[in-house]
Parts: sequence; C-alpha cells; structure tokens
Amino acid sequence: MKLFRTSTGTCIEHQGQTLLSRLAWDDLFRAVDPAALVLGAWAEASSAPSGWRALSLVSRQEVWAAGVTYYRSRDARMEEAQHAAGGDFYARVYAAERPELFFKSTAHRVVADGGQVRLRADSRWNVPEPELTLAVSSTGRIFGYTIGNDMSSRDIEGENPLYLPQAKVYDGSCALGPCLVVGEPPPGPETAIRLEISRRGASAFTGETTLAQLKRQPAELAAYLFRDQSFPDGVFLMTGTGIVPSADFTLEAGDEIRIEIDGIGRLVNTVAS
Repeated sequence: MKLFRTSTGTCIEHQGQTLLSRLAWDDLFRAVDPAALVLGAWAEASSAPSGWRALSLVSRQEVWAAGVTYYRSRDARMEEAQHAAGGDFYARVYAAERPELFFKSTAHRVVADGGQVRLRADSRWNVPEPELTLAVSSTGRIFGYTIGNDMSSRDIEGENPLYLPQAKVYDGSCALGPCLVVGEPPPGPETAIRLEISRRGASAFTGETTLAQLKRQPAELAAYLFRDQSFPDGVFLMTGTGIVPSADFTLEAGDEIRIEIDGIGRLVNTVAS
C-alpha cells in the first residue's frame, strides 16, 4: 500500500484504487502495528476528492541520516577530505562497528515530490544523494519505506568533518517522497536505485546501484539510532547513498533531479534559482 499525506487526510493507493482514509498521519508512527492500522483505515476509506495534492511526508517526525554505508560513498568522502587530511575518518567509520548517524531535518526544511530543493549560497560543490529511507515507529519498528534526497555540500564537508551539519542541514536540503510504502515486504538486495539529473533538457548525470551494495542492514541502523534516544512521533532514517557524481560535477539552479527506487516510485525535484 502506498500512503500520501494530503491537506484533506491520508490517501491510500491499493489494488488499483486511491481512497481517502481517516488515518491520522502521526498516529501511524505511534502505532504498535502500523501496517494493521493502515489495513483498518483502508477498509473504512472512501473516494478521494479530485485534484488532491500530496504534501511532504513529514509531520511531527524528525529526519535522520546514515553516512558511509556504501563503498562508493566511502571513496567519495575520502576524496572530499584529502586536502584536509581527513580521509582516514571515513575509511575507519566504513569498517567500524558503530555507524555514522546524524540529524538531517525537521518538517519545515523537507521538500515534497515536485518541490524545489536548494543549494547553499556559500558552497561551490553540491550534489544530491539518493537514498532508501526508512519510516520507523516510536517503538523503533521499521514499518515503511520511501525515497530520500540528502542534499550535500561536498566542499564544506570536505574542508573539515566538523562542518558536517552545515554541509547537510539547511533550508530545502532534504526531499522525501513521493509516497510511503507500508505493508509490503522489505526491499530486497536486488532493489535498484537510479538517479538522473537533467540540465536544460539534456541528461547531465545518470547513476545506478542496488541495495546489495548497502554494507549495513536497515535494522542495524535503526537500532543504533534508538540507542539512548526516543522519538515519540517516530522518525525517518535515510540509509546512505551508493551513487555519487564525479568530483567535476556540481548541481546548478534549474537542474531536475529524478530518483527512482523499485517498488516505491519516483521522487522528482528541481533546484531552486
């Protein structure tokens, strides 16, 4: 089932239909069994109004992210940090037991499908990071999946690892969507993630990976996130990226970013001017 948060309620797409339910979005993240709650909401749902529009998937939830979970991401972080002598940090965290986890966004910074992501004005090297994103309940249960774009200022992060929050957390730095998939089997290792960036009508970059390249399991990342932390309204957790453009590529205003994940759909955003 695919869930969409809208201004009139939660729309559920299932069995070729899209219906409007009375399911409160935040209740989903607080439920003991979110999938069962969605099934009950579907049974009582009615026709969705015409012209409904999906909002951001984030209400009261926080958004967190994991880093250096793919080998390609490890290499990219080491490339960024070479001139600051920080490359060893990333090689060590890739092999360490403890993953890299960092706060990414609150609701007002999150961009919905079709919206505009932003570039930092004080950065010269910016890329999107396509990521499988987990929906985790207040009890730490992974119950859903969506697509995330963890926008990143590579030059700022590469200058000094302590600048990570500035490279990652700013207005319009996070996009999630187009829907939240609930009640389906978790994505398998063969699941493909694809990225295409278009510029002035032509393809500027394409890349693809699969979840088989993800070094850390989603359950492991969620378990570490919930160590000594509580999320009363649940949390979204980005699982890292395996697609990183080469060092000579940076996003420009007007670029269109398309991220696809098998079984979820396509997240499309443009870069604001």
